[in-house]
Amino acid sequence: MNAFVVLGALGSEQQGWLTLKLLATFTSSAEWVLWLLAVLSVLSIAVMIERGVYLLTHRLPDGDEVLFKLKKGELDAVKAAIAGKKGMEVAVLQTAFDAFDKGPAAVDELISATMARERPRYERYLSFLGTLGSNTPFIGLFGTVLGIIKAFKDLGDTGAKGAEVQQAVMAGISEALVATAVGLAVAIPAVIGYNILMRAVKNTAARSNALGHAFVGHLKAGK
Repeated sequence: MNAFVVLGALGSEQQGWLTLKLLATFTSSAEWVLWLLAVLSVLSIAVMIERGVYLLTHRLPDGDEVLFKLKKGELDAVKAAIAGKKGMEVAVLQTAFDAFDKGPAAVDELISATMARERPRYERYLSFLGTLGSNTPFIGLFGTVLGIIKAFKDLGDTGAKGAEVQQAVMAGISEALVATAVGLAVAIPAVIGYNILMRAVKNTAARSNALGHAFVGHLKAGK
């Protein structure tokens, strides 16, 4: 540890221009990293709430019952069940009803096109959560590295000796590690939220696909 103190106390004449510039940059306060993580945390929570509300309001609550009615050929009951509702499942069935007279092949293609159009709306902002979960630990680690560099730089400038060295370094490192802890605190909920929301999107897409296949099957059976 004393070696770091000696290095920190080296005169500027023994350090290159680039080294001095980097030290001037990296020995500034790392508090901005904590503020950045705080902003990202708020955005993460906002995205999870917005996506959760969207998924809850854009789904067919009685999807299994609708599928059962569709298999039985009760198309009027299916129409009544989706009336006034929103979501991928409703869009698929509405497309199928609109193209009813065009034949099973055309209906199948139109259903695929509808799902391709609707799915990105469900996955909106989820890539942000995934990116956040993957990268905020590194942002926190960056803040920690900046804090440690600053701690050793300050130690070299003050010229502390003996027990003062250990006390100053430990205090600086403990403060610097806060950034890593905050980065993990932001990343973990983001990863959990991303996985839950993506699972919900996949389930909705699977139910929509099942409804579409059931509708096409009904058309083929009626031929």
